[in-house]
Amino acid sequence: MGLFKFIKDAGAKLFGGKAQAATNDTLTETVKSTGLDTSGVQLHVDGDTVKISGKAMTQEEAERLILAAGNTIGVATVDTADLIITKETPPAEFYTVKKGDTLWAIAEHHFGKGQGARYTEIVAANSPPVKNPDLIQPGWVLRLPPKA
Repeated sequence: MGLFKFIKDAGAKLFGGKAQAATNDTLTETVKSTGLDTSGVQLHVDGDTVKISGKAMTQEEAERLILAAGNTIGVATVDTADLIITKETPPAEFYTVKKGDTLWAIAEHHFGKGQGARYTEIVAANSPPVKNPDLIQPGWVLRLPPKA
């Protein structure tokens, strides 16, 4: 898949209010706590880079793992060069949330004018990190579901 860039100081804080990088164990536990299947993958933290290796069943599963790891304070890059996807599908588009964005506006931009109510599809495609659609954070990277 490749390298995915994130904003190092945006995302979930794994250590309360401190903005420090995750360790292998804390990041693995955080990703597991999201309900994602991590049985076939390994996460390795090296500074502000997370390397994901192993096998993911689907493209969507791989993208959710990337977002769960990357949308964490202290993570700037997720490297998936050694991640194998067993069921390839077209990759999703990614969008970095900017200050003042709303999911409604993102949906209208992605799906087209008058399609803001489809923000629920964006929420469904981004669990994690979106738990409350009213509380998206600048710097988060979101998966945008197919337009069709």
